[in-house]
Amino acid sequence: MDREGRIQNACKKIVECINAMSFVNLDDQRVHSLVLMREIARGVVENRDRKVTKSDVTRALHTSIENIASACRDIVYKLSKMSYNGLDDQRIHSLLRVKEIAGKHAKVASVGSDLWIRESLASEEMRPSNIDVLVGGAEILMIEGSQEVEIELRNEDGHNVVQKRPVTRAKRASDNDVQDREGQTKMFEHESLEGEAQLRNDDAENQVQGISSRPLLLQSLIWPPDDHITLGWIQNMTSTLKQLSQDNTPSEFHAIMPITVVDKLIDNASSIFSKELNCVKIDCQREDSKVVVVGDLHGQFHDLLYLLENAGLPSENQFYVFNGNYVDIGAWGLEVFLLLLAWKVLMPHRVYLLRGNHESKECTLAYGFEKEVKTKFGDQGEYVYSKCLDCFKLLPLASVIAGSVYTTHGGLFRSTHFAYSRRSRRKRTQRLELGSLEELSEVKRSLIDAPIEGSNTILADVLWSDPSHRQGLRKNKARGRGLWWGCDYTEAFLKMSKLKLIIRSHEGPNVRSGQCHLGDMLSGYSMDHDVGSGKLYTLFSAPDYPQFGRKMYANEGAYAVLRSPNFEIPSFHSFKAVERPKADPFVTIDDEDKKASSNHEDEIGSSDDEYERYLVEQDLKPMHGETSTAAISPSQDYSPVEMTSGVDFKELGISNPPSWSVLFPDDAGGTKLVQVPQVPEVEGLPLPPGIEEPHKSAYEYSFKLIAGLKHMLQTREAEINGQKRRRHD
Repeated sequence: MDREGRIQNACKKIVECINAMSFVNLDDQRVHSLVLMREIARGVVENRDRKVTKSDVTRALHTSIENIASACRDIVYKLSKMSYNGLDDQRIHSLLRVKEIAGKHAKVASVGSDLWIRESLASEEMRPSNIDVLVGGAEILMIEGSQEVEIELRNEDGHNVVQKRPVTRAKRASDNDVQDREGQTKMFEHESLEGEAQLRNDDAENQVQGISSRPLLLQSLIWPPDDHITLGWIQNMTSTLKQLSQDNTPSEFHAIMPITVVDKLIDNASSIFSKELNCVKIDCQREDSKVVVVGDLHGQFHDLLYLLENAGLPSENQFYVFNGNYVDIGAWGLEVFLLLLAWKVLMPHRVYLLRGNHESKECTLAYGFEKEVKTKFGDQGEYVYSKCLDCFKLLPLASVIAGSVYTTHGGLFRSTHFAYSRRSRRKRTQRLELGSLEELSEVKRSLIDAPIEGSNTILADVLWSDPSHRQGLRKNKARGRGLWWGCDYTEAFLKMSKLKLIIRSHEGPNVRSGQCHLGDMLSGYSMDHDVGSGKLYTLFSAPDYPQFGRKMYANEGAYAVLRSPNFEIPSFHSFKAVERPKADPFVTIDDEDKKASSNHEDEIGSSDDEYERYLVEQDLKPMHGETSTAAISPSQDYSPVEMTSGVDFKELGISNPPSWSVLFPDDAGGTKLVQVPQVPEVEGLPLPPGIEEPHKSAYEYSFKLIAGLKHMLQTREAEINGQKRRRHD
C-alpha cells in the first residue's frame, strides 16, 4: 500500500474512533477540538482540497442538534396517533405536556447559521421548571428561565453534558414566527383541555385514532452500572428489540440500542469466547439435565424468540448449543446475534455459541449483514461491523456434549497428516484422510475467512462440509470448499472419537430441494446417516426460509432436545414460522450482484437447479440396486435407504416427490425420521396398459414405496402382537 493509502486508512480510523466516542464530561472547547479533528480527517478520506473552517465544525454540531429536533417531531407525531385508553388523568396530563414541549423545540437552527437555536427560547412566557424529555438515546433536561437556557444532554450512562446558551445569543424571531409559535402553543393547550374532557367521556373512546398497545416512549437500553447483566436486563432487552422491530425503522436502532451498550456486550462475550477451546466440552451429567441444540437462524429474530419460549429459557439444568449462522439473509441478524451474546454473558457455562460459515467477512458482505449493521448504526456502522467480525473470529467451532454427542455447523474434516497413494510409478497423489478431535483442537480459528487451501483448511471443512449418500471422502466441488463424506466416514469418526451422535446444520430446504438421496429438510431436520456406532442428523431452525428471495420454502424450523442420561437419543421438535413484522430486505439471495465474488456459495449455491445438475453430472446420485433390501422391524435400527426414482418428477409437475423418510412420533413428545425399507420383490403391480415413460417409471417407483410401507407396517404389527403374547405368557 502506498503512502497516500496508509494516510487515508489512518484518517478513516480517526473518524471511526471519534464517532464511537462518548463526549461525557467534556467541555465545549474539547468537543469543538474533537469535531474539528474528525472533520479534518474526513476531508482527507473524501479527498477534499479546501481547509476545514469554523463553519464546518458548526455545521457538524448543528447536524446533531437537528437529529434531536427530528426525534422531537417524531415524539409529537407518535403521541398524536396513540391511544390514551386506560390511563389516569395524571398520566394523560404528563403526556400532553411532553407533546407540547417537544413541539416547541422541534425547530432548530438552519445548517448554515452560526447560531445554536433559531426559535426564541427567551420568551417571557417560558415557565421556570425542570422538564425531562426522552429523545432517542439521550435525555434532554431543559432548565428554562428568562436570562439563559441550559441544554443538558444526558447520555445513556446517566452522565450529563451541560451546554449553556445565553438568551442574548438567540436570534429574535420575526413577528410571523412569534404568531406561529403562539398559535402552536394555543393549539397544544386546546388539545390538552379537549383531550382530558374527551377521555373522561366513556363514549368518546371509540373516536381516538391510531390505537396502539406499544409502550408510551421506547427507552434506550443502558448497560448495568456494576457491569453485570441480569435475567431482568435480558428480558427488557428482548422486549425492547422486539418492539423496535415492529414499530421503528432500522435507522432508529442505534437510538434504542446505543453503541456503548453494543461495545460492552461484544467485549464481555468476546472475553469469554477467547478462553474457550475450538471444541468445547459440555459437562451436563446431572440427572435432570437437558440440552437444546439449535440450527441455522439467519436473522429470523421472532422465530428465535418463539423457540426460546417454547423450548424454555437457559437455566441451571437446561443448556443451549447454537450451531451457527446467526446472521445474513433475514432482516434481524444483529438482534439475533446481540441477544445470544447477552445470554452467553449471563450464563457462560450454559449457553454455547458455535461459528457458522456465515460468521465471516465474505458471506456478510454478500448476504446482507454488513448492510444491515451500517443501516442501523449509520456513521458508526463500520465500527460496529468491525466489532462483530472480531467477535466472529473467536467463536468455537464444535462441541462435545456429555462425552457422546458431537455438534458443529458443517461437519467432518480432513486430517492434516497427509497420506499419499501411488497411481503409477511416476506420480503420487495426496489422499484425503479423516481428521480427529485432537487435530481440530490445534486449528487456528482466528481467521475471519476460512482458507480454501493450505495448512488451515480444517477451518473450512468444519464450516462448509456436507454429508453424502455415497461412501468416501472427497472435496465438495459444489461449494468450492469443504468436503463430502459418506456414511462409512461417519462410522469411522464416531468410532474413533468414541461418540454416538452427530448433529450438524448448514443445509436448509433450498439445498435439499430436488434431491432424493437425503431428507428434504421441510420438517427442519433430517437423519442422513444411520450406522453401527450411531446416527448423523442435519438441523435447520429457520422456518419459511428464506425471508427474502425468489422462492420461499414452506418449511418448518426445528430444534433438538437431548436428555440425561441418554443424550445420544435426540427428540426433534418442529415449529412453524411466527408472524413477522414487515421489513425491507438488506439483500435478496437471488440477486446476482450480491453474490460472493468467488466460486463458493452457501446454501444458495449458484442456484438450486445448478447444484442438482452438478450432482447428476458427477454421477453422485445412487443407482438402482444400491439400496438396502433388509426387512426392518421396530426393534432394529433403520439403515439409511438410498433409494431414488430415476424419474424427473419436476417434468411431471411434481415438486415434492414421495419420500422414503417418514415422520413418526417418539416417546419424548417430538418426532423422528424412519426410513422405509425396500421390499426385495414386488409382485402383481397393476400398471395401466400402454403406459409410457416417464409415467411408467413414476408408477413403478410409487408402487415400490407403497409395498415398502405395507411391509414395514405388517412387520411392526407382528412385532407388537409378539410382545403382547410374551407379556401374557
